[in-house]
Amino acid sequence: MNTSSITAESRALIADISRRPVMDIVRGTLFIGILLLVWISLRPFADLSGFYVADVVTGQDAFLYGLFGVLMVAMLVLTLRDHMPALKSLLTPAFVVFAGWICVTVVLSTDPATSLRRLALTVFVVVVTATLLLLPKSQDELMRWFGIAALVLLVTCYLGVFLAPQLSIHQATDAQEPALAGTWRGVFGHKNVAAAVMTMLIFLGIYLVRAGGWLSGIAVTALAAVFLLFTAGKSAIVLCVAVLLLTSLLPVIRSFWGRALLLLTPLVLLNLFSVGTVMSDTLAAIADKMPLDTSFTGRADIWSFAVESLRQRLWTGYGFEAFWGTSAIQNLQEGKEWAGYASHSHNGYLDTALGTGLPGLVLLIAAVVIKPLRDFQAADLGGNDAPLTMLFLRIWLFGLYLSSMESFFLDRADTIWVTFLIAVFGLHYLARFRMRAETP
Repeated sequence: MNTSSITAESRALIADISRRPVMDIVRGTLFIGILLLVWISLRPFADLSGFYVADVVTGQDAFLYGLFGVLMVAMLVLTLRDHMPALKSLLTPAFVVFAGWICVTVVLSTDPATSLRRLALTVFVVVVTATLLLLPKSQDELMRWFGIAALVLLVTCYLGVFLAPQLSIHQATDAQEPALAGTWRGVFGHKNVAAAVMTMLIFLGIYLVRAGGWLSGIAVTALAAVFLLFTAGKSAIVLCVAVLLLTSLLPVIRSFWGRALLLLTPLVLLNLFSVGTVMSDTLAAIADKMPLDTSFTGRADIWSFAVESLRQRLWTGYGFEAFWGTSAIQNLQEGKEWAGYASHSHNGYLDTALGTGLPGLVLLIAAVVIKPLRDFQAADLGGNDAPLTMLFLRIWLFGLYLSSMESFFLDRADTIWVTFLIAVFGLHYLARFRMRAETP
């Protein structure tokens, strides 16, 4: 690639923007703005020296609720007229039954007010995310907007590291995890979140390159990869490599069941040798013989507490988002006081069961594990935009694996959850509709 091609690409971008009608600019601004709102949040570069979990689990940020409520209305206004078939296609049995069961758990919640309030924001965010991919009129627009948003995020993170390291690099003075001192977190509140987002951006950069955006694609991939290394996010790094390797085998394995076995077997193993070790002495004994930290950086204690709590409300759970940080956790035994300050169990599947019971967990698996894989199979066999389909598959698969060690499913406006949800909806649309290559 030479200088003239880069200059031509830049000139084409500027010329394209100058001749766009107002509504095209509105659509692009909304798409990029929503992505940056989700990725950077309203509270970037948090000062962790006085940070407490209770500050982020109350779910009472009225401005955030109002903002996403307004965005939901705006997105529906922009997409309802031209994309009604796409929106109607979301009424699949997997999505509808899962949503219905969540509403039931709100009614049966140990804290209905908290569940209802948190469900409201979740609904706003889900609707905004479901309509987000309907804004671009073509592959060309989608690629450009993704690239701009990713580069703005990366530049912001790097500026934070170099200009305000005390707010973008973990410090020994951090109130909760001083041992993380020196690891990069950028705009995010924790290096694990930064590592997860950077991994997803690597997948995005690879997509941009494959789709023809060489300049932006190489920049996004390189910047995200370097940042990922400095987060020291071991789980994210290992899972990034694993996802790239596994998905590279998909052109060879064409059958649905073969692909399911290839992609979902690691997911089962990850959960068996994580949460499973606190439920089965046999699995714990096997894990002890592996070169692993069998405490999983302290997660084993949290899993034990969560599993024991789940057994008390196995079929209904404690209510949607109504366990951690609520009155459901009380009368704690000596040595378990930390549970009152925990924000999640570090396992998305376990947290889903805590909130919605075993039926909710089964329905979650149907909606965000089985269905997206079927959607990928349909999109792939239909020859629908291979680079974009692979991008969404990689983000989705990484999210599934990461949820064995972290918890973000259904977590309102959580950065990883919304990015994962974009991939789920993206696979859904690509299985049913075709995107234009260029804007008409």
